[in-house]
Amino acid sequence: MHRRLFLAGSSLAALSPLGAAQRLPIRKAVLISMLPRELSYRDRFQLGRDSGFEEIECQTVADPAIAAEIRKASEATGLRIHSVMNMDHWRYPLSSADPAVVEKSVSGMETSLRNAEEWGAAAVLLVPAVVNPGTSYQDAWTRSQERIKRMIPLAEKRKVIIAVEEVWNKFLLSPLEFARYVDEFKSPWVRAYFDVGNVVLYGYPQDWIRTLGKRIVKLHLKDFTFRNDPKIGKRVADFVNLRDGEIDWKEIHAALTEIGFKGTATVELSGGDAAYLKDVSRRVDLILEGA
Repeated sequence: MHRRLFLAGSSLAALSPLGAAQRLPIRKAVLISMLPRELSYRDRFQLGRDSGFEEIECQTVADPAIAAEIRKASEATGLRIHSVMNMDHWRYPLSSADPAVVEKSVSGMETSLRNAEEWGAAAVLLVPAVVNPGTSYQDAWTRSQERIKRMIPLAEKRKVIIAVEEVWNKFLLSPLEFARYVDEFKSPWVRAYFDVGNVVLYGYPQDWIRTLGKRIVKLHLKDFTFRNDPKIGKRVADFVNLRDGEIDWKEIHAALTEIGFKGTATVELSGGDAAYLKDVSRRVDLILEGA
């Protein structure tokens, strides 16, 4: 019996070489802005599905009729809406000192949360604050937390997570800060939406993933390449297709494996036709497989 077990184990080892990466249990999603705008929502969703994506991230929609059309497109094609990208957080940041601006920002989040509930999405992406000459880092931190806390009861009522994302807003500039920012809410309804590409200018995404750990509820995927721009005398980053840039995707795979992430990863790149979208989907497969 021991010999049979040994031989069976040897056969499995031959099929799965030691150290071979396992495919991550992560669902592939496409951002709705990557799909051709000239198509109907129904056709856009179908194209996303036909290209190999399992889910989609939509943007805030204030018009109830359009919101209903989007819901029907999702139902008809089976392409699930997993999250909503809030649209007013840049123009009207929660960190503003102007009450009128904050009111518009809160109103935009309320619409996003309503969209998410109608569409069956689990989260709303929120850029929490913007640091600028008129808003200090401390003010951005304090004001945004205070205003997000007021929205938590509504998020809980609608069963939708407020997913805070790190972007190029001069805020949450390290994984330690990002983790502390989320933890201070002490609520399961506020978590991290981690963008793999947004930190490559000043950090390593695999380090952020390991630090944020279970706080991460959603992922954005993008890639960059770096070049020296003689006109401005600085090193700049250009968007490129997945796996064409300088991100170490095998390290990303390892970090996501370590934290046990099992959510959804949304590609955030420029749009294109069916051939381009299928190629992007294939590249996501290679990333998830640890190729």
